[in-house]
Amino acid sequence: MSASPLPPAASLDDIRALVRDAPGPDSEARAIAEAREPTLTKPAGSLGRLEEMAHWLATWQGRHPPRLERIRCVVFAGNHGVAAKGISAFPPEVTHQMVANFQAGGAAVNQLCQANGAALTVIPLDLDHPTNPFDEAPAMTEAEVLEALNVGLTLDLSGVDALIVGEMGIGNTTAAAAVSQALFGGTAGDWVGRGSGLDDEGLARKRAVVSAAIALHGESLRDPLEALRRVGGRELAAMAGGVLAARHARVPVLMDGFICSAAMAVWQAMDPHGLDHCLAAHVSMEPGHQRLLSALGKRPLMALDMRLGEGSGALTAIGLLRSAVACHAGMATFAEAGVADKVSS
Repeated sequence: MSASPLPPAASLDDIRALVRDAPGPDSEARAIAEAREPTLTKPAGSLGRLEEMAHWLATWQGRHPPRLERIRCVVFAGNHGVAAKGISAFPPEVTHQMVANFQAGGAAVNQLCQANGAALTVIPLDLDHPTNPFDEAPAMTEAEVLEALNVGLTLDLSGVDALIVGEMGIGNTTAAAAVSQALFGGTAGDWVGRGSGLDDEGLARKRAVVSAAIALHGESLRDPLEALRRVGGRELAAMAGGVLAARHARVPVLMDGFICSAAMAVWQAMDPHGLDHCLAAHVSMEPGHQRLLSALGKRPLMALDMRLGEGSGALTAIGLLRSAVACHAGMATFAEAGVADKVSS
């Protein structure tokens, strides 16, 4: 699809207005896709979820047949103040080091983009200034969260057929757990996992940080954008902004893992249809992810025991989407192939 980038939002109220005014599904494109399906040379429903994927792509691209010629992956990186509290198996400087690795082409995301025909953009977000430790104060000021949201919101998605957003940020599974608990309730134990490989003591510290943050911010977390500001992070906000930009540009989004899903969940907390243009690529090994996908009503396409982030799970699922498009657009109809579509009585 072709669309001009959105202008930067001047306030969080502008963001709320963009959520309220987000375009809905293209019912005409979906109807055309659904009408074609039973004419293809196969038993009805025999391609299972591949059929659903083709219809979903047509619906949110607003055209038939759907296309997957240009897939874009954008990886946002941010640093978290809570990383200094022993809630990650890796030190905060690894965020800088991994961004350099992305830019040099040496990370998993680089290989998966190359293997699956996706263009990669890496955007570091003020890495030298971590967010505040959110168990002591809001992670970001309103100006800071708005700036991060705008980084994603103003992406140029002209000509893009599908978007993947990924992340890098030591400590960001802690932020994802805190955002998820803020939006959907439960306890820190429900949402906090071992992340990049915490031992039992580290896991206990991580749960304590999330519990303290939820208690500190209290009723303010009822506002999803305040939850993102208070216990999220810059890369989560930028991912959320990118997903909202994609909705306005009619670009379907393939969701990655726990951190990505937590960032996106803000839009569904604000509007029950806020993530209808998003499809869950996989369920990760992070225990909060399965719970979060259930809360979002998203059924993942794959379960490969992945837990890397970077957009890696979503990139791995591109082949499924390409298969769906190829079958839907390329198969002969019963009439074209001269095949009987039902048994005569």
